[in-house]
Amino acid sequence: MTTSIDRLSVEAIHHDLQATSVGQRIYLYDEVDSTNARLRALARAGATDGTVVLAESQRVGRGRLGAIWFSPDGVNLYVSVLFRRMLTPTTARLFSFIASLAIGDAINDEGVSPGYRWPNDVLIDGKKVAGVLGDAEINDGRVDSLILGAGVNLNVTPSELREALGASGRFASSVAAAAKRDIDRNAFTAHYLNHLDDWVARWTADGAGAIVAAWRDRDILTGCRVLVREGTAEFVGRVIGLDSTGYLIVRDSLGHRRIVSYGEIRATD
Repeated sequence: MTTSIDRLSVEAIHHDLQATSVGQRIYLYDEVDSTNARLRALARAGATDGTVVLAESQRVGRGRLGAIWFSPDGVNLYVSVLFRRMLTPTTARLFSFIASLAIGDAINDEGVSPGYRWPNDVLIDGKKVAGVLGDAEINDGRVDSLILGAGVNLNVTPSELREALGASGRFASSVAAAAKRDIDRNAFTAHYLNHLDDWVARWTADGAGAIVAAWRDRDILTGCRVLVREGTAEFVGRVIGLDSTGYLIVRDSLGHRRIVSYGEIRATD
């Protein structure tokens, strides 16, 4: 059985919400196709900067590269936040780092130390507990709107993850499993939105370099031997780090320095 605690509540979230630009308008649904899709519809209908969509469950939640995100009812966090501000496509990509860093800070608030795997995974003890999906609408090189969707495994059990995900479930976990207690989903949601607001403020004050530097300090891949899959092509190399725009730098087996902008990264060490 799934461990169950209180349902999400906009009132309870606002009780702990201190953010000034994120979460002033929160929509909470029992079930959606995905929070990103629901917020995209709201954005096209005129939703404003900082609007948040939450759901108890998702029918077709997804992660990077079209992967399905397991979204059982009432145990995790499925959240999307809308940004309408002056962003370039490069900066919009870095906002996925901002969301991952905010998730990690909220996990730290629970007394658990996370790690970060490029480009947007959050892990505990080497197992994935959260991911971020950015969805930008770009016209003439300008970002009209950016939606940051995040899924965080909070109270789902490891056995449920293995049952739902098969073999890959061995590489997933939850914050509750690491903390050895249930996680208050309303408090965690508020903490995530507060930290997201703080990281956006840091980006505004200090620029993209501050975000890349923060990720470099927390990244677990630097120095690791990895398999990189980009479409149908793949190669093996060792991660050097990130460049100034947030792309991954890998030295391949022939000694060539390669810039990785997308694809699947798997540590082989």
